Amino acid sequence: MFLGDSLTAGLGLSTDKSFPSVIGRKLKDKGLDYEIINAGVSGDTSAGGLRRLDWSLEGDVRALILALGANDGLRGLPIDDLEKNLTAVLDRAKARGIPVILAGMEAPPNNGIDYTTAFRQVYTDLATRYQVRFIPFLLLGVAGDASLNQADGIHPNVRGAQIVADLVWAELEPVIGRPNR
Repeated sequence: MFLGDSLTAGLGLSTDKSFPSVIGRKLKDKGLDYEIINAGVSGDTSAGGLRRLDWSLEGDVRALILALGANDGLRGLPIDDLEKNLTAVLDRAKARGIPVILAGMEAPPNNGIDYTTAFRQVYTDLATRYQVRFIPFLLLGVAGDASLNQADGIHPNVRGAQIVADLVWAELEPVIGRPNR
């Protein structure tokens, strides 16, 4: 289950090119029979993701990739709200015994260094507190590189989505285990 925003949804890409879809192909190539659920919603904040969490976790969820917060940072929403929302998601996943991979995000610098530092620290602190697998920055190696992003400079293009998928896969592969055959 991929819970996220437009970066997860694959805004501007065909559905099969989003990073969750790329990971779905990796799973199949490795003989792992898992269904990928892309619960990425463009424009969603951590509060929006929390509101739809229970629906997202229905069924036999084997892993949760939590990739929320980009829109919180873009909008300069309160850091305390980001932490509260992500904590609630982590608590609910833990209560269901679902392993989580927390994908961190960076806030744009226009909110000031204090905001940017506190924003980043939320993810680091939660990863430590909950002992979950952690990707410090979902867009590592992609953000700021015009050749890997769409014209808006925010959303990865096909090549950028592949890099994000590889980053997430490195944390997901150890969680999902052996083939289901």
